[in-house]
Amino acid sequence: MVLISMDRYVAICHPLHYSTQITQKRVQVCICLCWICSVIFQGILQNHTMKLQDTNPCSRECMIVVDHVSVLADLIFSFIVPITIIVLLYMRVFVVAVSQAHAMRSHIATVTFQKTGKVMAKKSELKAARTLGVVIVVFLLCFCPYYCAALVDENFHTASNANIVIFLVFFNSCLNPLIYALFYPWFRKSIKLIVTLKILQPDSCDANML
Repeated sequence: MVLISMDRYVAICHPLHYSTQITQKRVQVCICLCWICSVIFQGILQNHTMKLQDTNPCSRECMIVVDHVSVLADLIFSFIVPITIIVLLYMRVFVVAVSQAHAMRSHIATVTFQKTGKVMAKKSELKAARTLGVVIVVFLLCFCPYYCAALVDENFHTASNANIVIFLVFFNSCLNPLIYALFYPWFRKSIKLIVTLKILQPDSCDANML
């Protein structure tokens, strides 16, 4: 989401430099670095963040002991730092979006066909930014309970309660496709092609997604 936020920031705040700054090669390198860093970081934390306690206080009850140092490191590098970057970028995007909205309303009566195309492109960029904003809010709602529970309670309550907040973390990934389907008709059409297996047909590449 940080990379997407950076993409939206450049597209809206520096549109003239977008094609030179956001190249396919740079995008591929950034995505690979994200995966590599995530695998290394999570691999280091895997054996330290949460451990099942051997001695249970009650019969048939499983306790999860949290290493606060690991959880704090995870909180800082996986949550606070990315969210801070996203919020700062979105504050700038919001300021530019508001100014562009005022500009479009003030000149809407005099735009030519060519300018109308530019206005529609700007609206598309702003819609993408709004969609990402919703994704970020859902991300916060799903991840905040986990970090709050892990930091507040050393024993992380019972394993069943831990399962609830951990479920929310994974459920966040399930919600993202629903959010995109809600905002983009072409996304719904693409999902329909995949579910109905029409994407396997030779003429699927010619399907109209707009």
